[in-house]
Amino acid sequence: MIFSRGTIDGIAAALAVHGLILRGGFNIADDEAAPAGNSGSAAKSALLVGQAGAAPWPHFQRWLVRQARGIANPLDTWSREVIGAVAQEFGARAVSPSDRPYLPFQQWAMRAEKLKPSPLGILMHPTYGLWHAYRGALLFEEGIFLPEPQEAIHLCDTCVEKPCMKSCPVDAYSERGFAHEACLGHVRGPRGEPCRAGGCLDRNACPYGTSYRYPSGVQAFHMAAFARL
Repeated sequence: MIFSRGTIDGIAAALAVHGLILRGGFNIADDEAAPAGNSGSAAKSALLVGQAGAAPWPHFQRWLVRQARGIANPLDTWSREVIGAVAQEFGARAVSPSDRPYLPFQQWAMRAEKLKPSPLGILMHPTYGLWHAYRGALLFEEGIFLPEPQEAIHLCDTCVEKPCMKSCPVDAYSERGFAHEACLGHVRGPRGEPCRAGGCLDRNACPYGTSYRYPSGVQAFHMAAFARL
């Protein structure tokens, strides 16, 4: 069975209530290793769920004020709750990027939207730049009728200056990869206030998708979660 465009539109509408969007999808071939679907049988298709810019933030904040103080990983919890409810409505299994064992979300995203990683590791989107995220996926035991996605323009290929590699005070990103400990030490230290208050300086230096850039309060939330502040 292959479900209809109308079903996909219904899923998109249910997610939009929470500021979330569908981020493409794909069918899983019979000879591929597949995660389980809702009943435990192998999934035949996946729809990725995420965001463009900070659209979910007001919805998340309204949810958060109703929760007990000190809830662990609140954004993950909210995402699981919202996407899980949509999954239940449409007969899917909801999975999250933070589920263990980890599922290959970045590979799924590259497959669904034909994106490539930026020098910071975040997938570069031709419209949203670096200001987007994947919050979960819906796994179905039926196929999906979806047009084959076109290869996305990889903006990093045409960016000569690469300001995203030159703005960090401790050169956390380089051709050698991400210097995790150096980044953490700086963010937590006395000179890390600009990063704590406004987010990663390298990410903010990227010239693409700036109209989708997360507000400073949203970036501060994510930085605090990353650095466990």
